[in-house]
Amino acid sequence: MTITDTHTHLYSEQFGEDRNAMMHRALEAGVSRFFIPAIDSSYTEAMLNLEKEYPENVFLMMGLHPTSVKENYLEELALIKQWLDQRKFYAVGEIGIDLYWDKTFLQQQQDAFKMQIEWAKEKELPIVIHCREAFNEIFEILDEVKDDKLYGIFHCFTGTLDQAKRAIDFNMKLGIGGVVTFKNGKIDQFLNEIPLQHIVLETDAPYLAPVPYRGKRNESSYIINVLDKLVTIYNLTPQKIAQITTQNSRDVFSI
Repeated sequence: MTITDTHTHLYSEQFGEDRNAMMHRALEAGVSRFFIPAIDSSYTEAMLNLEKEYPENVFLMMGLHPTSVKENYLEELALIKQWLDQRKFYAVGEIGIDLYWDKTFLQQQQDAFKMQIEWAKEKELPIVIHCREAFNEIFEILDEVKDDKLYGIFHCFTGTLDQAKRAIDFNMKLGIGGVVTFKNGKIDQFLNEIPLQHIVLETDAPYLAPVPYRGKRNESSYIINVLDKLVTIYNLTPQKIAQITTQNSRDVFSI
């Protein structure tokens, strides 16, 4: 059974003391494909080191996270473009808009999002979208840029059924992680109305650990708890859920 974690920050400082053990637990659990989103240039070296250590399992993205869009965002974007031009990445991400913490740089977040979408299209790469309290703003931009080259993943999807359908209309898969196991997560109430062909699994480790680990550090092996929840929702075997969602990840990332 091959399980794919389509979104995991394995380079995080929170794994600094036991990264190898954490990776071993994930591999033992059947998680053998890890897609690694970027945040900003301060993490690039750690991402590259992770790839060197696990070349058969780790696949890197490149992008500027919306919460890292500050006064110097154009400098950060220039570095991202350099990396995209000089080597292989599997997606542009994570990119998007986050209005939860700070609305100060909304215009800059919008500019960065649009610019990185265009780079993804140029490189024929998927985008991986970060959206927090910004569905309207995200959809407005996707409406502007929608074409046959736009596709990717709506990471950590936490919206409504209507928002899920709209995201899918933009040729996005829905990244489903620990939130689906939360009592107040809500997406478990309608997910069975979304065909499994539109779903990929993720952890967003070290964040958003699923029940029964909620509130603790998340890690990629805990994707099993997400998978088990989808077994209940879709009334399919774990093997079938893993097979379909991994194939969906292959369709997105072309690997």
